[in-house]
Amino acid sequence: MSFQSIEQIINLCNTMEINFFEAVQSDDMYERQVTAEESFEQMRQVYQVMQNSDASYNETLRSSSGLVGGDGAKIDRAIADKRLLSGSVINKIMARAIKMAESNACMKRIVAAPTAGSCGVVPAVFLTLQEHLDLSEEKMIETMYVVAGVGQVISSRAFVSGAEGGCQAEIGSASAMAAAGVAYLNGGDCHTIANAAAIAMKNLLGLVCDPVAGLVEVPCVKRNVIGAVNAITSADLSISGLTSAIPADEVIDAMRSIGIAMPCALKETAEGGLAATPTGQQLLSALEQY
Repeated sequence: MSFQSIEQIINLCNTMEINFFEAVQSDDMYERQVTAEESFEQMRQVYQVMQNSDASYNETLRSSSGLVGGDGAKIDRAIADKRLLSGSVINKIMARAIKMAESNACMKRIVAAPTAGSCGVVPAVFLTLQEHLDLSEEKMIETMYVVAGVGQVISSRAFVSGAEGGCQAEIGSASAMAAAGVAYLNGGDCHTIANAAAIAMKNLLGLVCDPVAGLVEVPCVKRNVIGAVNAITSADLSISGLTSAIPADEVIDAMRSIGIAMPCALKETAEGGLAATPTGQQLLSALEQY
């Protein structure tokens, strides 16, 4: 059936008296003609790849450009030295988001969630929360269905590619997906989950895709941190009872409209934004000579 809207998921939850994750899982079972156990095992494998990617981070690796690598370890050292002000959970989320995005740039195995450029957002949030809250793997896998369901709707109504919609479609989508999952983990109902996703995406509307030298490295890696932290705060706002004045589906539609209106120079062409700055052009020239 493939969900075309968040509202459709919520309606199914209300009709069947099931929760958000069960609605998404049932759709996967129908689409792939698998059992609940087979569906769950497939999602478990995805989550385990995230865990393995995090555990295998290597601070000595550098991307082929030399622009990316080792920064995740710097955050770890700053945490150990108690130099950061964000708090233990956010600190660890920042470190993990950078590490995962660096691993992508260094050609290690990651999960595109929803893209390689935004691969650090979802794992950074949920690996850290599982550790912090001592949650079971089963609970985390349930959460991954919530994440996937929101991602599916975004993909069907808009896009998740920076080349199509700017970075709002990559980091913005990843952040909305993660926010929905956090709301679920914190006991939120379907409407709370939808509100969290809407708030997270609204916060990043208009974010352009302007990779320096055309590489998914600068500023992409650090934007994973913004997406991850935004997911936490957006979910907390929703859990607190704050609602998005614009429903989630309409926010997604707005993201699509903004992406279509966005100049090509700001959609992964490396012709505008940070890529077009004097320093961005110097880095490009240096890499071309190399």
